[in-house]
Amino acid sequence: MPGPLFHVGASAICPHGGPINVISSNVRVLVSGMPVATMADQYLVAGCAFTIPPPQPCISVQWLVPAVRVLINGQPAILQSSVGLCLGPTQAPQGAPVVVTTQPRVIGM
Repeated sequence: MPGPLFHVGASAICPHGGPINVISSNVRVLVSGMPVATMADQYLVAGCAFTIPPPQPCISVQWLVPAVRVLINGQPAILQSSVGLCLGPTQAPQGAPVVVTTQPRVIGM
């Protein structure tokens, strides 16, 4: 499914409103002056509001369906339309992440 490339400066949240931060290993491919996110990167969630007992806030994101045709340093790129799963401290699934904003110029498949 085509969509704009997700990058370090883009905005994404967990299903409970916690912002997702990308720690990228890519330093070569940039969009809007920021590194493009890939499957090899780390995606950390800070400030997830899901704290019903026992507290299980989202702490990371695991992407399941990245880009099929776009590889960056041999790793699939993450698109705005990519499917992922937010995970709690016990690796329990918490829901799908939402990519809110990306750069609009570069589209991948």
